[in-house]
Amino acid sequence: MRQLPLQTRVTILKCLLDGMSIRATARVADVSKNTVSKLLVEAGAACSAFHDEHVRAVKAQRIQCDEIWSFVGCKQKNAKPETGEWRGDVWTWTAIDADSKLAISYLVGGRDGEYAIAFMDDLRGRLENRVQLTTDGHKAYLEAVEGAFGGDVDYAQLIKLYGEPIGGAKNKSERKYSPAECTGIKKNIVEGDPDKKYVSTSYVERQNLTMRMAMRRFTRLTNAFSKKIENHAHAVALHFMNYNFIRIHKSLKVTPAMAAGVTDRLWEVEDIVKLVDEMHHQPKKRGSYKKQGQISE
Repeated sequence: MRQLPLQTRVTILKCLLDGMSIRATARVADVSKNTVSKLLVEAGAACSAFHDEHVRAVKAQRIQCDEIWSFVGCKQKNAKPETGEWRGDVWTWTAIDADSKLAISYLVGGRDGEYAIAFMDDLRGRLENRVQLTTDGHKAYLEAVEGAFGGDVDYAQLIKLYGEPIGGAKNKSERKYSPAECTGIKKNIVEGDPDKKYVSTSYVERQNLTMRMAMRRFTRLTNAFSKKIENHAHAVALHFMNYNFIRIHKSLKVTPAMAAGVTDRLWEVEDIVKLVDEMHHQPKKRGSYKKQGQISE
């Protein structure tokens, strides 16, 4: 089977990582859409497996968690469950180290308690020490954090209060796609003794913006949304590999993975291609590559 040249595969991945759609990437790289999709799946699987194996025993002090909305196929109000495929809302759960900015854990799926528990269990398994944890006010976190950490965590929730902006109803049409105005916050201590000064979700919310800018599938009001949940999860895995290991953080001057001590070198996109090639040479055993960050079968 003919393999694409290294430089062509690097170009495809760079286009995807810069927020280009499948069609646009195919035009730039002069390949078919199917070729781009196939490489995305392979790279996503390789990145997911690498993250699952190597982002472990992380030493952190402050962890921030959040969820970001997107959809697959169609929006929830138009979804038809009888199709047998995932259609409608899909959420990406993210946990980030506030100091190194390392994305420690991520999960693609629903927003209910089952996914919250899976997400927190995965996060706990990647940490080496007791941490201060901050989430938003989503109720599913309460049981999930208790089940994963027990009493071995300093946990607080940051609850934002929203209200109508000045001008009220007359501005509603202009604000159709904008969030409500934040009028205040509440910091609720849930477990342990967290320092209120560091109860914040600012860094993980900034990561949400990075995701919307870097992945075309997360861009609002376009037709570039994901058509399959599996491809959506692969795109997320590829994004976090780039964010953690390749992209130099503007403030840190190194990548988050280097700042956290997960790696001692700066990675390049070529290294992702090498991971794909290594995966191809591995014995094909069922379940040999765990799909970290993807929904359970």
